[in-house]
Amino acid sequence: MKIEDELKGRFRNEYHKGFINLSYTARRLNYDFFRELKKHGLTEQQYNVLRILRGFKDESPLNVGFIKERMLDRDPDVSRLVDRLQAKGLVTSSSNTADKRQRSIDITPAGHELLASLLAWEKHIETLLGNLTLDEAKDLNRLLDKIRE
Repeated sequence: MKIEDELKGRFRNEYHKGFINLSYTARRLNYDFFRELKKHGLTEQQYNVLRILRGFKDESPLNVGFIKERMLDRDPDVSRLVDRLQAKGLVTSSSNTADKRQRSIDITPAGHELLASLLAWEKHIETLLGNLTLDEAKDLNRLLDKIRE
């Protein structure tokens, strides 16, 4: 459905329409998944930390700076996120033997289990882009990258 019909609105120009369309579509794609995260007591940022720890498990333990460089949100207080995840038993945090100013952070088996339980929701979100062909998905990614240049 066209954004004009979906929102029953008007736009100043195609750039304004594109911005509104992108924002609206992203919110729609994320809404159900973020509700599911809440059921598990996670915020989007905490989920992002867990995904980073899982994705780089071969390089673990990781430090706060490494995690921060890979966060979707560029302004998070990663130390506080790690503290909250540690209180939930989803990560461990200890002094780094090589650099006492750093903390070594690793995902726990409980953190892996939680991510595994969310895998079905991750795959569901991916299917929301199922209206696109593989080439269209590549074009979408290329265009989104171009916007951020």
